[in-house]
Amino acid sequence: MSSISEFHLLAVLAQEMNMRKASERLFVSQPALSQRLQTIEKEWGTKLFIRSQKGLSLTPAGEHVIHFVNEVLVKEEKVRETIHSLQSGVSGTLKMAVASIVGQNWLPPVLKKYSDTYPQAKISLITGWSSEILKSLYDDQVHIGIIRGTPDWKGVKIKLFSDPLYLVDRDITRPEQLLETDRPFIQFKSDSNYYQEIQDWWMRQFKTSPKRTIIVDQIETCKQLTFNGLGYSILPGITLNNTEKEIYKVPLLDENGDSLKRDTWLLAYESSFQLKQVQAFVDLVKEYSSQNRQ
Repeated sequence: MSSISEFHLLAVLAQEMNMRKASERLFVSQPALSQRLQTIEKEWGTKLFIRSQKGLSLTPAGEHVIHFVNEVLVKEEKVRETIHSLQSGVSGTLKMAVASIVGQNWLPPVLKKYSDTYPQAKISLITGWSSEILKSLYDDQVHIGIIRGTPDWKGVKIKLFSDPLYLVDRDITRPEQLLETDRPFIQFKSDSNYYQEIQDWWMRQFKTSPKRTIIVDQIETCKQLTFNGLGYSILPGITLNNTEKEIYKVPLLDENGDSLKRDTWLLAYESSFQLKQVQAFVDLVKEYSSQNRQ
């Protein structure tokens, strides 16, 4: 089968329909061009051009071959452009696994900025619990994992941000009031150490368990039940913004009087940073996190 260089030769011949003009464009002598054309026609097993004093004309077989040649050359150009973009720009697919709470509240503007900055890069995203994200990393299904809490990870760990924990309610303004209310403590399920942190804080404060509890499977359900006055909850700052009305947010304090916070980490293997789309995302995230410290 003819090579790409021979396809270029045929394309030039079809454009010029003249051996002399084609040889000038291809920087070869007419005898050398004629010899190469004969070799190509032998490979195809048929005449592609008819030679006359007026120049060249395509045979019916030649028309089909030239149509094929032009299609191949168009595709070749696209591939070359893609290769160039791989070498000079950010492209490829960024594969991520992200904690659901981060995916819902923090990630959207980050991905929007990433997509705007690197339009040729694609994004593959899955969300879930931290244990699922770590498994995706261990199984090499993703380049990057973003989890909450304190990760047990031997690869690259980058702390993105910390957000405070709040006691959230429509009426309660001080933790001491929790012992007076009969409304339930609304909690959401989590596979991280978040639940244990809340239990530890509660026992330090009150030395007893809540009177009533409601456990839901999603943090957004917990949030909406609280906002509608069905009970109180403890929520991370990442889920709260300035749009809530008639809601009190009381910061939780540790035994030293400091704000109790949850950390968010970016995890990856060192080898992932060799991919331009990964390194570009990490650089963008670092910049974004430094500009939006909680």
